[in-house]
Amino acid sequence: MLSARLCLLLIPSVAAAQSSSSGIDLKAIDPGVSACDNFYQYACGTWRKNNPIPADRARWSRFAELQERNLAIEHEILEKAAVVSPARTAVEQKIGDYYASCMDQAAIDAKGVKPIEPMLTLITGASSKQELLNSVVRLHQQGVRVLFSFGVRPDAKNASNQIASVDQGGIGLPDRDYYTKTDPRSAALRTKYEQHVRAMFDLLAKAEGRPEAKSAAEEKAVMNVETALANASLTRVQRRNPDNTYHIMTVDALAALDPDFTWKQYLTSVGIPPIKTLNVSVPEFMKSLNAVIDNTSLDDLKAYFVWHVLSANADLLTKAFQEEEFNFTGKTLSGTKEMQPRWKRCVESTDRALGEALGQKFVEVAFSGPSKTKALQLVGEIEKEMAQDIKNAAWMTPATKDQAYTKLQLVSNKIGYPDKWRDYGSVSVVRGDYFGDSKRVREFDLRRNLDKLGKPVDKSEWGMTPPTVNAYYSPPQNNINFPAGILQPPFYNPKADDAVNYGAIGVVIGHELTHGFDDQGRRFDGNGNLRDWWTAEDGKNFETRAGCIAQEYSSFSPVEGVNLNGRLTLGENSADNGGIHLAYMALMDSLGGKVLPKKDGFTQQQEFFLGYAQIWCENRTEEASRMAAQTDPHSPGEFRVNGVLRNLPEFREAFSCKVGDKMISTDPCRVW
Repeated sequence: MLSARLCLLLIPSVAAAQSSSSGIDLKAIDPGVSACDNFYQYACGTWRKNNPIPADRARWSRFAELQERNLAIEHEILEKAAVVSPARTAVEQKIGDYYASCMDQAAIDAKGVKPIEPMLTLITGASSKQELLNSVVRLHQQGVRVLFSFGVRPDAKNASNQIASVDQGGIGLPDRDYYTKTDPRSAALRTKYEQHVRAMFDLLAKAEGRPEAKSAAEEKAVMNVETALANASLTRVQRRNPDNTYHIMTVDALAALDPDFTWKQYLTSVGIPPIKTLNVSVPEFMKSLNAVIDNTSLDDLKAYFVWHVLSANADLLTKAFQEEEFNFTGKTLSGTKEMQPRWKRCVESTDRALGEALGQKFVEVAFSGPSKTKALQLVGEIEKEMAQDIKNAAWMTPATKDQAYTKLQLVSNKIGYPDKWRDYGSVSVVRGDYFGDSKRVREFDLRRNLDKLGKPVDKSEWGMTPPTVNAYYSPPQNNINFPAGILQPPFYNPKADDAVNYGAIGVVIGHELTHGFDDQGRRFDGNGNLRDWWTAEDGKNFETRAGCIAQEYSSFSPVEGVNLNGRLTLGENSADNGGIHLAYMALMDSLGGKVLPKKDGFTQQQEFFLGYAQIWCENRTEEASRMAAQTDPHSPGEFRVNGVLRNLPEFREAFSCKVGDKMISTDPCRVW
């Protein structure tokens, strides 16, 4: 997965940046830096200097430049759809009125906290722990994820079936390590979180007209419960191994782990047919959950529940709640100086809520059919190179190679947008009722999820909306997915040389295909089932090669005093390293030994590497860099470029780098 969004149209500012004859952004290059010392700074240095981070962002990148234009396209669509007219289609009515409801801040402010009063009454009115725990179903249905998470997921060992799954959850900070680390910076951040929790309780007391808040005691209760849940949770690295989160148990066995919670009643009330078994992702968490319930008073549990109602709904409440939420999640956690304008937040909210409805209109306006044709062509080329790569892998035995070939042949792909659009007909969107509209969308999404129980995995379903600039590989579906938003500049530019496009969209395709064979993907077979199809010898060889990449990236520091977690980022780093290798082989095969004239002073090989590097030009706040190092499985742009290219002999040859240059690794790593 690439984690970025960009506009699908060729925007004038983008066209100007790519007006060179090759398609390389010459204005981004810093000629004062040696390509062999720091290729990222060479390719992006001038761009980085001329593109400071805007006040309403924690990160500014080539993706973000285009996201702004993308938002503008969606904004225009929604502004038109919001104009009440008999000529509006059903899709236009829903997206237009949802957006208009979001934009009506005056109506939102006038309602105060009335929209959440039913949930608050449900919590505060409970006379016993059991009565309070009975409210968990209602809260989960409203998107308030207290204590744990629940849903229907593919059965990892039987992708022809989807099963109920219960998992760890219930914390408010971005990751369990925020509660467990003892260094001064982590402790200071927890103090700021406590202040934020207290401020939100104070706002609630003021809105309800209560003269005094018990915010200090309530904040302490929240921290005690969340810290206990965090201590019982698996780390992100532990969760990368799907075997660690697959434990099929009977409902009776789950109830025995956590007897204080009435699991049978929850499962009946949540709205699924009777089941005998389910996946308990983290049994030890459920065991600890029982202790949390036992050791926490009724009043403290109520405070924890109320906090999560406030946190989950802050962006739907008055401006005061929105601003306090931003003060912590935006300013403190990410270093963002200002909130985004309301219209941007409402465009993004509409995309999250009714993504395939808005996506239909986006595709009508912005999607280019030839881009899909080119993507399909490149997918075929990259898959051919993957087959050759498997064949040439001297570290794999024939038995494992045969299994890898089988999986590769079963990989399918989806390009652009769904063959069948999601039907939002049952969702009532009422103009002027932003909270209610959001509530009804949440209920719709929950019902869609629960209705999958017992059914085969739908391989036609998309996990991203069409305007999204991203791509992903799905292990249970065994397919690679490219939304419409990623099939235009800078990923695919029809006016650029093929070498530039191979370096951009070609590497993206190779990246996603490699995910099927990274440290997570390799554990699933071609049918999407969690199954060990590797010989013991080959599995050991894989882990050795992957360990080299993990160790290499753990030495990279995005900000002083912080190193990347090479195990957390292993899958994405492996996919970057493998994807660029596959795309480069595809370029070389397409050239067929021909040596083309230089353009803009660069050879085809140099264009390829510049095309790759320049999609990762970015600037980040220090706070965003620190949070990403702890929570993001993706490396920062600098290391997605330099970390990859220093392992690649072809890069050394293209730029005539010598041993001793910083871009040359003395012990290069490679899996694929």
